[in-house]
Order: sequence, then C-alpha cells, then structure tokens
Amino acid sequence: MTRRLIVTILRLALRIYFRRVEVIGAEHVPANSPVIFVLNHPNALVDPAFLLALAPRRVSFLAKAPLFKYPILSFFVRALDSLPVYRRQDEGSDVARNKETFVAARKLLGSGGTIGICPEGVSHDEPRLRPIKTGAARIALAAVSTGEVGDLRIVPAGLYYTAKTTFRSSALLYFGGPLTVTPVEVDQATGEPSRVAVRELSNAIEAALRGVMLDAQHEEALHTIARAERIFSGPTDRDTESLAGELQLQQRFARAYTILEERAPERLRKLEVRMSRFEEELKQAGVDPEELSPPNSTSEVFYTVCKRTLLFMLMLPAAIVGTIVHYPAYTLGGYLSRTFSGDSEDVVSTIKIISSMLLFPLTWLIMVVLGYWFGGWLFALAPLLALPVAGFIAIRFLEELDESIGGLRVLTFFLTRRRFFIRLLAERNAIRSEILGLGSEVAASDQAEIT
Repeated sequence: MTRRLIVTILRLALRIYFRRVEVIGAEHVPANSPVIFVLNHPNALVDPAFLLALAPRRVSFLAKAPLFKYPILSFFVRALDSLPVYRRQDEGSDVARNKETFVAARKLLGSGGTIGICPEGVSHDEPRLRPIKTGAARIALAAVSTGEVGDLRIVPAGLYYTAKTTFRSSALLYFGGPLTVTPVEVDQATGEPSRVAVRELSNAIEAALRGVMLDAQHEEALHTIARAERIFSGPTDRDTESLAGELQLQQRFARAYTILEERAPERLRKLEVRMSRFEEELKQAGVDPEELSPPNSTSEVFYTVCKRTLLFMLMLPAAIVGTIVHYPAYTLGGYLSRTFSGDSEDVVSTIKIISSMLLFPLTWLIMVVLGYWFGGWLFALAPLLALPVAGFIAIRFLEELDESIGGLRVLTFFLTRRRFFIRLLAERNAIRSEILGLGSEVAASDQAEIT
C-alpha cells in the first residue's frame, strides 16, 4: 500500500513537472519473466523515479548505500524495495557487502521479479554515456549460470530530456529490445563468471543503451546537435512528432557530427557558421527558430485569436489566484535548487521536484489553517480542493500566453518585413536540406560498412 501510494505521487509529480512525457517500447518488456532494467543516469533521482512510476513492471532498484542513511529519503528507498550498492567513492562504504546485495538481487530475480540498475554508477552532466560498471552483467551471468534464474532478460531503458533542468520541459522513457543472457562457466569457489564473459555482456549492454539515448561525444557536439534540431523542427513538428522521432533525429545528427569531425571538419565548420548567422538574424528579428513558420489564412488567424481570448478570460481568475498563492513556494524551490546544486545540473530537477512536493502541500496547509481561522471548516476545505486546481490552471495559462505572444510576434514580423521573413524561411529550409543530406550520407556510410 505504501509503495503504491509513493508510485502514484511520483507519477503525478513527473506529469506536472514535465509538460510532455512519453513512454516508448513498453512492448519490449517481458510480462512475466525476470528482467534487469539498465538505465542511463543524467538526472539524479528523477531517473529512477521515471522507471519506478512508468515501467510496465514492478521494479526494485539497486541504489547507492548512502541513500539508506538519509532521514527522509531512507523511508522512500526502503518502501520501494531498493537494494543497497556499496561504492568505493562513498565514505565508510564496505564494498565487500555487495556480495549480500548480489545474492538478494538473484533471489528477487529467481522469484520472477525485476531490478533496475544505472550501470554508469553515478549521475552526471556529460552529454555521452559514461563507461559502465560491471555489476549488471555480473548479477545476470551469475544468476543464469548457477541455475537460480531462468529466461532472464536485460532491457535497456533510455531517458531523453529536452531540457532536464527546466520546469515544463519534455521527457522520453525509451525501452529497447531485450538482451538474452546465456549461461557461462562460473568459478566453483566464488560462483562468479569469468571477467571475459562479464566484459562481453557489459559491452552488449553499453551498445544497447547507446541505441535508446542521445550519446554525443563532446559538449560542443551536443550544442551543435541541439541548434540543428531547433532549426530543423518548426512549431508543427514539435506539436505532432513524437519525442522518439526527435531522439532518433538527434542520434543521426550526433553520428553525422562525429563523421564530419573526422573526415570533413571544414564542412562541419561551414555548417556551424551558417547556423550561427541564421540564428543571429532571427535574434535581431526577435523570433525564435521554432516560431519561424508562415502564418495561417486570415480566417484561421481570426478564429485562433477569438478562441484564445475566450480561453484566457475563462482561465484568468483561477490563474491569478494560483499564481499569487504558489509563487512564493515556486520561487523558494528555484532558490533551493540553485543553492544546493552547485555546478551539478544533474541534481537541479531532483531538488526542484522534492522541494515542490514539500512546499506546495505546505502552502495548501497554511491556507487551510487561515481559512479555518477566519471562517471555520467550510472556508478551510475550499482552499484544499481549489488551490491545486488553480495552480495547474495558472501553469497552463502562462504556457498558452507565451505561445500566443510568440505567434503574435511572428505574425507582426511577417506583416511588416515580409521579404526578410521569406528569405529567412528559405534559409532555414536550405539548412534543413543540408542536415537531411548529411543524415542520408551517414546512413549510406553505415550501410556500406555493414555490407
């Protein structure tokens, strides 16, 4: 019951913090047989929360041992049936105790359960997959080779964030095809598989993870890829295309960037200069790359303006209340995330979500007490029911307002500087064509290597 409540709260928190959440490839997860989920780790405690809340199976995570000592976190970690992992970098950690963890993990898998592991071993801000630890491979091989577990599958789960530190950004949980674990010979004394077998399976896990995540080798590559994607995708694309499609597109960009860096760096620099010049012209015009799209017909524009105006009028009273009441907690959460995250962007979202889960209910409780103080139980219950709804309406109101302002900005640009607008639109299409051409060349190159 406690676990179910925690998972429900986590699911709700993720759906509120992220404007758009997609889960792809759930059909790859076996319905009944034991599973080890391997997950990339770019966003601290938010990463396991995604798997715990949105995986089609009940998951028990391998979590670093210090989490079991924190006053509040330890309760949640234990309630979610997590198993401790003892790491050398954790002060006072006894890595020999990992044998107990591995035994418990094999026992859980033997009963048909699932475990989740972040094989990188640590959350990080790097744009690529870090070298993975061997724990997942060791557990899997020992489990099937000793006969404790049969029909074990390893399912790679990739997390892709459009802007992991930004409230109301988007996130994708991408399950890849499962890996089959084949029994190998184990040491009779220790029950451990050979290092060669462990390394081979670890390499397979690493390759599978790269297939379900964005893996850019350098920060510079990640920035170029993000810029290319912003130029490539118009507003219609962002509304209709799945995050999985966006991820696959950026994976192609990453592959093209690597190839150009090695074989034709001058061509890559020319493309980067062209994108920079295009972005600078858009900046001077006061338009974002995503907003550059020809306006609709006059009748459609008029209909959209009328619809949004009516929507704003209906939402405005609740949005004002929701903004005023929740603004102090929202601001304090942002301050806490900046203060305690230091230079580590990977923990910003974790702090924001945890602080919101504490500060917003505290805000509602204060308003309930004030309501009771001034008007009795009737006035106390009203805030408890209305304020969460008003807060969400405020979020949607501000999002709709931002989109409307962007649309009006583009429409004004089109009406007042039409020739410049058309030239920029043509330049964006030319850059898109060049990017698509690069993708086709990469695909052809990869196919040639295969054959």
